[in-house]
Amino acid sequence: MCTDPIESVESVSLAVVMAVAQRRGIPVEELRPLYDVVDPDALDALCTAAEVSVTFSYEGYIVTINGDESIHLEEHS
Repeated sequence: MCTDPIESVESVSLAVVMAVAQRRGIPVEELRPLYDVVDPDALDALCTAAEVSVTFSYEGYIVTINGDESIHLEEHS
């Protein structure tokens, strides 16, 4: 799944949480905090400072944030 461009929300970290909640069909509040997996401030800074690709696991998905400002979610078994 590829979400809308990240710039459509306040931050990369918020975009990740919103994408996962939407994919799972649940409210954002039902997800565990992103900071249990990755430092949201560091993620935001890294993804806005340079064209990078970042991958991590969150709530049953492999999350990849690309330099083209897209988020890809792949189910993690």
